[in-house]
Amino acid sequence: MEREKLVHDLIVEHMKQKLSKEYSSISLHPEGSPDLSLANHGLTMALVEVETENSITQRKAEEWKSLACSGSRLILIVPKTSKVRATELLWDMGIMEKVSVGSYEIVINMP
Repeated sequence: MEREKLVHDLIVEHMKQKLSKEYSSISLHPEGSPDLSLANHGLTMALVEVETENSITQRKAEEWKSLACSGSRLILIVPKTSKVRATELLWDMGIMEKVSVGSYEIVINMP
């Protein structure tokens, strides 16, 4: 569990840095949902939720539905190996058209 939290926090921080060029304000929510709120000129444009392999559950899908129906675009970032499972949950919840799904993987190339 500790390892998953480290991966989660690493991906959240990476997303924050990557998106800082596109949005004037990025709010980090360390203990809340969503993980990031993206805004331009005071208007929330999107919400970012980062998941790990074990956090993709039916209960989390219900949270995604709540976020997706809030009026802002939801961007869901999941492990590459779990993208199909996350997509299936989004279809089951009837919110696939309201959510953008991105993926991540950590690759180490040895010399």
